[in-house]
Amino acid sequence: MDTITQLTNIFLLSTAAFVLAMAATPLWSHVLYKYKFSKRLRTLAVDGSKASVFLKLHASKANTPTMGGLLIWVTVALVTITGNLSRAETYLPLFTLVAVGIIGAVDDYLNIRGIGPKGGGIRAWHKLVAQFVIGAAGAWWFYDKLGFSILHVPGVGDFDIGILYVPLFILVIVATTNAVNITDGLDGLAGGLLAIAFTAFGALSYVNGLFALAAFCATITGALLAFLWFNVYPARFFMGDTGSMALGATLGVVAALNDAILVLPVIGFVFMAETLSVIIQLFWRRVFHKKLFRSTPIHHHFEAIGWPETKVTMRFWIIGSVCAVVGLVIGVIGRGG
Repeated sequence: MDTITQLTNIFLLSTAAFVLAMAATPLWSHVLYKYKFSKRLRTLAVDGSKASVFLKLHASKANTPTMGGLLIWVTVALVTITGNLSRAETYLPLFTLVAVGIIGAVDDYLNIRGIGPKGGGIRAWHKLVAQFVIGAAGAWWFYDKLGFSILHVPGVGDFDIGILYVPLFILVIVATTNAVNITDGLDGLAGGLLAIAFTAFGALSYVNGLFALAAFCATITGALLAFLWFNVYPARFFMGDTGSMALGATLGVVAALNDAILVLPVIGFVFMAETLSVIIQLFWRRVFHKKLFRSTPIHHHFEAIGWPETKVTMRFWIIGSVCAVVGLVIGVIGRGG
């Protein structure tokens, strides 16, 4: 297949995902509003204290429906399957997208109906176990079936880490899943950053000769852009765990398929920073018995000091875009290392 044909195929699949998601949104949106699929706002911070800053900033969003992310992974699954993309390159990321998406959908639904602890939803450690199981299954497939055991360090070289690749892969999947989930807190924030990250990894996949994987990433970007049309401020609906968890886990798998695990923290820098802000806040509260940030994840801190929500989102998009370009350059140039 020549370059023009490859690029045309990638463009058509991305466009198909965008059009399909745009067409399906009014129907899904109607269902979400009709059956009041509104997620309950969290009342407690990660350290167990009352989330007073968060509630003050986001009380007006209490009736906005969630589970909009289901549109994304269902659309991507349909386009990928009907698009006849190479299973060797798309089976694992597609399986991850759907499997984690289902777990997230169950969590969202239980939260909506108030079923479960602390207002509803799957217990945090149950979700962690589910993520670990899916990560372990993927790690086994990568290591045993695909023969992955190399850690590529851009500009330096390849290092065979043997069986250690398994826990590394699990760590990447669990960390990325939760990082994106944590970031999904402002209208359009996670969706925009994910579109940027998948575009970067789509380009890297193409450079690496993984054309089906590049098309898969482009398909996700197309669906995300349709979702963003309705999710930017003021959001008509939220992504929910069914979207953020699924796309986070898939991003980790795509990075692994590109031998770009060490490039992932660069392209996904904002996701990493959001997670670190929560960890640092917890540490600060435990050690110094006071907050370092007014609220975490850190996007809420900037809201609390007076930045409008739209300013926080767009500035984080800019940071994400710059980091994606830097990561892509590192990934491409570092291939020769």
